[in-house]
Amino acid sequence: MGLFGGRKTIRVESDVLVVGGGMAGCGAAYESRFWGRDKKVVVVEKANIERSGAVAQGLYAINCYMGMQWDENQPEDFVEYASNDLMGLVREDLAYDIGRHVDSTVHKFEEWGLPMMRDPETGRYLREGKWQIMIHGESYKPIVAEAARKAATEVYNRIMVTHLLMDKRDRKRVAGAAGFNVRTGDFYVFKAKSVIVAAGGASHIFKPRSVGEGMGRTWYAPWSSASAYGLPIQIGAKMTQMENRIVLTRFKDGYGPVGAYFLHLGTYTQNAYGEEYESKWYEDTKALVGDYVDRHPVPTCLRNHAFLREVANGYGPIRMVTKEAFQDPHKETVGWENFLGMTIGQAVVWASQNIDPKEINPELTTSEPYVMGSHATCSGAWASGPEDYAPSEYRWGYNRMMTVNGLFGAGDASGGTPHKFSSGSFTEGRIAGKASVNYINDMGDDTQLDEAEVRRIEEEIFQPMENYQVGRNEIVAGTVSPSYILPLHALQRLEKLMDEYCGGIGVNYMTNEPLLNRGLELMSMLKEDSEHIGAEDLHQLQRAWEFKHRRLASESVMQHTLFRKETRWPGYYYRGDHMKLDDENWHCFTLSEYDADSGNWTMEKAPVYHIVD
Repeated sequence: MGLFGGRKTIRVESDVLVVGGGMAGCGAAYESRFWGRDKKVVVVEKANIERSGAVAQGLYAINCYMGMQWDENQPEDFVEYASNDLMGLVREDLAYDIGRHVDSTVHKFEEWGLPMMRDPETGRYLREGKWQIMIHGESYKPIVAEAARKAATEVYNRIMVTHLLMDKRDRKRVAGAAGFNVRTGDFYVFKAKSVIVAAGGASHIFKPRSVGEGMGRTWYAPWSSASAYGLPIQIGAKMTQMENRIVLTRFKDGYGPVGAYFLHLGTYTQNAYGEEYESKWYEDTKALVGDYVDRHPVPTCLRNHAFLREVANGYGPIRMVTKEAFQDPHKETVGWENFLGMTIGQAVVWASQNIDPKEINPELTTSEPYVMGSHATCSGAWASGPEDYAPSEYRWGYNRMMTVNGLFGAGDASGGTPHKFSSGSFTEGRIAGKASVNYINDMGDDTQLDEAEVRRIEEEIFQPMENYQVGRNEIVAGTVSPSYILPLHALQRLEKLMDEYCGGIGVNYMTNEPLLNRGLELMSMLKEDSEHIGAEDLHQLQRAWEFKHRRLASESVMQHTLFRKETRWPGYYYRGDHMKLDDENWHCFTLSEYDADSGNWTMEKAPVYHIVD
């Protein structure tokens, strides 16, 4: 046990173990209790479920709501929308499953006390777009977390899960998880009959535009450390569409979201000379993607493409025209409240730069890439679909179960289902929770941990602290030691590597096969060096394991990007050696499977079934 053998080992038994206490995790806990009244439901969260996950700061809109009670949208419409935006590659069975259940989730939020904005004339929820409804969401997450806390048998906050554990008798079945308390350093072993991974996606795997002290100023939650992907990849779960990173247009420097401004306030964009520019790039875009450019609404990546082409040709900066809308006092109030309620940093940036959107049209920029399966990508684990709707090739187990028995995914962790956002992630958590209870009931037997594996993982978890304690005696200057690499330095190497070789902001989102192959070589070196990462304290130990999850997820992104030999999503990234969309050869899902023992990746294609007319 080395230098830290005095730590406590705490063992927790459970039926359903939920890893991650964001929206998806809360949904999983809530529904697991509904169907498993006699089950022990345990939630593990590295922060605190009251304010964890992507909506921690609050949210001004729920971005996934059908409105079926008023015949505003139907699940089939949602599937068509998601498929169009993702250039035809969506697990339609999974998307339909969310669409048919998400309204009931939103109605529960209102029952629990979430203030919903309503149209004073119709009484319906106030829309800011076809799929979005407006809320007063400053307390969105605490309201949802309260329901999860009441449903769960136990909630363990401040525990970072680093590994999933396999059944000693069946190495293809999950049996729990292991991690550590980020405040006390105690080692936690969670034994479970089923595990639902509902952790966050991947921010900070590409170099951000804001660096140094502003590095946390990202569009997406900076604490989304890729655990949704790192955990299942470690144990050989198949992943899908990891190449499908997203790049979003955001207000410059503060990364404030633009959706409410476009949809609710009626703003629009212009180039530096006050001109509309998207239409001038129509033919250019059509040459890359064909008729996909004629879809309505225009896919997000293609709007990005026009933005990038306009700037590259010397017509930037691109600005959002806010001066007109902000002459209306009501719209001005809504515009400021939109940020003050969920992205206060943008309001601060504008104030610091003397930008009053009523007087100055603020600049826009494009973000670094993110891998977020719950947002606008299909990245995540390859999951079994609903029994009544999924094609047979998509059904090998219980709904939302990965290719590892007893392991379920929701939110960022579940691939193939974009545009879930907060309400859809909670809904998918509910779906996974019900399925996991059914799995336990049908299996009937308990799991068994491999104690040798548990001991090995414990040593592995705390090795960075031993590395630091030994290596600190060799410090040559400041914090530099030849014996270890610090978590921040490791992360910066990863971000630089991904930026330059996998299509980040520094290369205008461009990559190719030679770049990706070289990137994988450097990734292998970084993997080797990461075995010598050093952690001074528990905070740095957390950062070390966040880096390890990010690095593994990034390797998956590179492998998938190399495998898909086309540019499916121009505006998100470009394969310079395969610049056009190629439906003939690549209208398919990409799948990967990682072998932890050998470090090898197996890649394959899976068919796309269009089951919604």
